[in-house]
Amino acid sequence: MKVLFVGNDWVGSNARSLADGFRAAGHDVVVVDSTRVTLPARLSPPWVYSKITGERAPWDVEVVHRRIERAAAALRPDLLLAFNAAHLDQPRLLGVRAGLHVHYSPDDVSNPVNTSPAYLEHERAWDLVVTTKRHNVPELLGRGVRAATFVLSAYDPAWHRPVARRDPRQYLVGFIGACRPDRRVSTTALARRYGAEMLVRGPGWRRVPQLHRTGATVGGPVYGEHFSAVVAQVTANLVLLNSDNRDTHTCRTFEVPAAGGLFVGERTDEHESLLEDGAECFLFSGADELHDILRRCEQDPDGARTVAALGHRRITGGGHTYADRAREIVSALR
Repeated sequence: MKVLFVGNDWVGSNARSLADGFRAAGHDVVVVDSTRVTLPARLSPPWVYSKITGERAPWDVEVVHRRIERAAAALRPDLLLAFNAAHLDQPRLLGVRAGLHVHYSPDDVSNPVNTSPAYLEHERAWDLVVTTKRHNVPELLGRGVRAATFVLSAYDPAWHRPVARRDPRQYLVGFIGACRPDRRVSTTALARRYGAEMLVRGPGWRRVPQLHRTGATVGGPVYGEHFSAVVAQVTANLVLLNSDNRDTHTCRTFEVPAAGGLFVGERTDEHESLLEDGAECFLFSGADELHDILRRCEQDPDGARTVAALGHRRITGGGHTYADRAREIVSALR
């Protein structure tokens, strides 16, 4: 198919990975970058506008839609796939000449943060809504969408693979991900306990003063291959879920083991179905169980590496790339 893909096109974004997944699956793909609308730069005029009004800057929305329309006129797409496009002009998106219109949401589409009034008003007009949250499917169908399908998150083999460390330091435990209210207290408590043996990377963590007093190494986000290099510095890589999205798995579920890291994550049905606890990953249901896992990793680093290697083999051999997800979406369309 000829696919017009609308989504964030910065290095490390899941949208770019999915667009490349469609290309790897054999489709002709043209990408229109929507980052200036979906993620306006912090403290920029569009960012300030969005904070004041709750909407995206109309001048940026106009720029993106003009690019979409020019690309559609040249490509004549069979499929327009919009990745997390709730803040774009819905009638204008749906009016683009394409055989099919698909909206893909990487987050909980029943969480108001991930939608907009305009998106909800026009949600039923999409030919297919794709979600990475299994519980969203009956909710979407209950809202009257034409069709809804669930796909798991994925990893990008171009970025998520074992790579050499770029720093000689090795940490016992680490977390790479955004600072969120439901993560702040537990992550800070871990940092107080493990101090210099802990690494925390991601948006927002450097603005948590309590973390800086723990001795833990705190840094900003890492994307693409840099993510995999940081994973290599950590013995036990934490996979923490987003309670606001009612996560039962996340992108890190696939990215950490694909990068060769030891997956130490929250116990859920999906995690238990993807990896064997104790053999291919370590799962925990509370702080005490997590501390027991970290103690085992510290006492038996060779055993931890064995579990990480088996987890890597399970995920990379299990059909979990973005190309696999692209094929699943096309199959759902058929």
